[in-house]
Amino acid sequence: MLVVRAGDDLYVRSVNGRDSSWFRGALSRHEGRIRVGGVDEKDVALVESEAANDEVDDAYHAKYDLGYPSIVPRIVAPEPRAATLRLVPR
Repeated sequence: MLVVRAGDDLYVRSVNGRDSSWFRGALSRHEGRIRVGGVDEKDVALVESEAANDEVDDAYHAKYDLGYPSIVPRIVAPEPRAATLRLVPR
């Protein structure tokens, strides 16, 4: 899962849009557990959010363009943009 920071918040998207099984599961539970960087695992709430989509796009480009050049254009497309989740610490 490719997580990015936009401003003070962390975001994740479903590259396959809202119809992917993990995204539907995330929406049914609205919670998850992540490990980012060297930080211990944290429980998070998963909140649908399109408010920062432009900033999230920019963050995906900045973080992943070099390492994942074939994935980034897909994850900034309209369907994945509609499947953006903000990770909120619980």
